[in-house]
Amino acid sequence: MSELIKHECGIGLIRLLKPLEYYQEKYGSALWGLNKMYLLMEKQRNRGQDGAGLAVVKMNTKPGRPYMNRIRDNQTNPWTNIFKQVDGELEAFQQNYPETFSEAEELKLNFRFAGEAMLGHLRYGTHGSYGIENCHPVVRNSEYVNRSLALAGNFNLTNVGYLFQKLVELGQHPKYMTDTETVLERIGHFLDVANEHLYDKFKKSGYTRNEITKLISSEMNLVKVLKNAAKPWDGGYVIGGIVGNGDAFVVRDPNGIRPCYYYHNDEFVVAASERSTISTVFNLRPFDIQELAPGHIMSIKAQSNQIKIKPFTKPDKKLSCSFERIYFSRGTDVKIYKERKQLGREVVPQVLKSIDYDLDNTVFGYIPNTAETAFWGMVKEVEQYLNDQKVEWIKDLGKNANPEEISRIINIRPRVEKVIIKDVKMRTFIADDSSRDDMVAHVYDVTRGIIRNEQDNLVLIDDSIVRGTTLKKSILQIIARLRPKKIVIVSSAPQIRYPDCYGIDMSQIEKLVAFQAAIELLKERGQEKVIDKVYRKIMAMKAEDTLHERNVVQDIYAPFTEEEISQKITEIVCPKDFPIETEIVYLPLEKLSKAIPDHLGDWYFSGNYPTPGGNRIVNQAYLNFYEGKSERAYQVV
Repeated sequence: MSELIKHECGIGLIRLLKPLEYYQEKYGSALWGLNKMYLLMEKQRNRGQDGAGLAVVKMNTKPGRPYMNRIRDNQTNPWTNIFKQVDGELEAFQQNYPETFSEAEELKLNFRFAGEAMLGHLRYGTHGSYGIENCHPVVRNSEYVNRSLALAGNFNLTNVGYLFQKLVELGQHPKYMTDTETVLERIGHFLDVANEHLYDKFKKSGYTRNEITKLISSEMNLVKVLKNAAKPWDGGYVIGGIVGNGDAFVVRDPNGIRPCYYYHNDEFVVAASERSTISTVFNLRPFDIQELAPGHIMSIKAQSNQIKIKPFTKPDKKLSCSFERIYFSRGTDVKIYKERKQLGREVVPQVLKSIDYDLDNTVFGYIPNTAETAFWGMVKEVEQYLNDQKVEWIKDLGKNANPEEISRIINIRPRVEKVIIKDVKMRTFIADDSSRDDMVAHVYDVTRGIIRNEQDNLVLIDDSIVRGTTLKKSILQIIARLRPKKIVIVSSAPQIRYPDCYGIDMSQIEKLVAFQAAIELLKERGQEKVIDKVYRKIMAMKAEDTLHERNVVQDIYAPFTEEEISQKITEIVCPKDFPIETEIVYLPLEKLSKAIPDHLGDWYFSGNYPTPGGNRIVNQAYLNFYEGKSERAYQVV
């Protein structure tokens, strides 16, 4: 993607099912699990660079010793910084205990991060500040191990104001009005309720307080706790948690909006946001790693190591995020790799039409770096088109066929070149706009001498076009220096028309170039009344508290075809007096499900949100646009 879009966070949970001595004997280190956690999150660093955190729980810790430890960082390269600190503590521990520092018992007793349950998190901040207090895991401490809780998640909830009020009604005094605070305190509340219920039950049976603590740990039902806590949640979420006694869990929202994968054997349980990272770190076959079903919880009991996977709420239609597959997730997942190639294949008919089927005078390339897989899919489909043509050409030779002519036809290939490269991240402190824009234009560089001036078409594919600013200020200006006859910019994603409210930082509708195009078309064609009518409809719904019932913003796009929107986008992103014919080509929305059939969440493209909160947020985003408020729609409570 040529534009930086902040998005979902990444989580990782590892629960060891054997004593630390087992891993010391089999793998040569009692810190085998901690080392795996480092790799698990390092391989997911694409999912978060604003902050990171790690929580470790030591099971069966004697009183007088801490059983839950946490470390967080919000500086540059936060995950690396965390393990620099962890390594520093380990070196200090080695100096203090030179003879026994590698022994499992000594490590667990004296090294903070030697434990059986680990929870890691990488943060991309889509809401709130970037302070360290916003980094996960967040912790709810108690002197009772069964009430302590470490929590980390990849989530955005759309009804934070409502959830905050529900906490107040429970008698709580939340410190912050954020989804993290409401989730932590709501789970914590029902964890307390479960503790109190079990305490009363065992007290009536005559058990001592110490005995009751152990019985509560054994009988705590995390499925019931999460079922009660999650009832009012609206949004996309994967949330991992560890209770102070070592019970652990991961939950996924009813529509499966956010991704979660897991694997377990008799040695460990692992869950993460990316299938490929689990496969790489633990050297597993991809298809041995399972996807946690929507509306399900995976729980691991502390004492029995019993693993349960069952619904904690009613699963809804699976509408997992398709944008995750197009761009955000690592392309080393075999399924994602194949899907991205298919996206490139599906857009080829539009590409061929845009170049008038002139392959002799067309060069194909991609905009670095995440579009590379879609590019290969596009090239393969163009090759298939050429192969079909070759068959006809050879047949047309008839009696005039000869080895030289047949060989010439067979060897016709698409012209594929690495035309554009992305330099290392460039920063500028120049204040004036003209100088700054010139610096931005040089983020990319081009290979000169490949394009035949004023003769060759240049087709470049990107995985998506969100705001169009990078195209306008950088890419188009730098590739214009190659002087192609025509520039075709291809998006392997459909037009992004609607804001997101489930974890991707695209909540301000007026910044989406497709929306800008629709508004300009309405004005050009004398249909401004549609803009006002949509506003009045939404205001009436707001007065009736029915913003959640329908996405009214779909009416803005209703008068236009996808092609008309694309043409207007082309006009918007082309710099003034741009000398080269340019066309923006998008994947048609109807073809998205052909490429990604198992992940049908397409609300940013279609406007069909999976939860009522999505409709409320998109309608509020339109109100913000109309009233000139530059703020995220889900900041309004």
